[in-house]
Amino acid sequence: MGRPGPRVDLRVRSAPVASRTGERTLRLAGGWARIGPWQDHADVAHLVLPTEAVLPPRAVQDCAARVRASGFTAVVTSPLTMAAAAPFLEAGFVVREHLHLLVQRLERAPPAPTPGPLLRRAWRGDRAVVTALDGRAFPPAWRLGNSGLHEALTATPSVRFRVGHRPRNPGPVAYAVTGRAGSDGYLQRLAVDPTARGEGFGRALVHDSLRWLRRHGARTCFVNTQADNHTALRLYAACGFERLPSGLAVLGAEL
Repeated sequence: MGRPGPRVDLRVRSAPVASRTGERTLRLAGGWARIGPWQDHADVAHLVLPTEAVLPPRAVQDCAARVRASGFTAVVTSPLTMAAAAPFLEAGFVVREHLHLLVQRLERAPPAPTPGPLLRRAWRGDRAVVTALDGRAFPPAWRLGNSGLHEALTATPSVRFRVGHRPRNPGPVAYAVTGRAGSDGYLQRLAVDPTARGEGFGRALVHDSLRWLRRHGARTCFVNTQADNHTALRLYAACGFERLPSGLAVLGAEL
């Protein structure tokens, strides 16, 4: 499952690019972008942009030049609307994958919890285990890695990081990262270890995320997933999400 970024104010000016050590923010003529290694690959950049922001062509060209100057040889973007993707496509980027975008309106409280899978707050020591189970849950192109997990946990002002575990064993077998920015919520990431599928962890984590968002004033929750991830689509539909007619796209380019 991918993750839409929060809406943000784009009224910023140009600034010099920083070095490639860790994640950095690029300030552009028409907005901003964050850059860091993609899935911990040293030569491939992950370019994180506001999901709906349409950058002018000069900002796209400037952004690509800065990424190249930082020593990367290729770049992968975060999920973008087709309008936001258009100037990148004109600049030579290509679509790597189409995603479905789903939404749930939080006018009504999600179902009350029933006895089922055990959930708890994620501990800092869980991160290595979570990254490993994420790698087992997704194909290579969708694995988060350490840098991707960091991005998911820092993409919004408020975040909830929960794991699911079995009785008498606190080790995570599933996890969810949920973010909130104002009245918008984002199910940033949901993964269940293949050995724990069918045990209800996915549904329990989704309902936990929705209750947290509603309790903290969110009115909507967005989630995206691969077009062919039918298991995830069935889960989200069962949890009350509706598929939006316009999806998202992940783009890429060689530099």
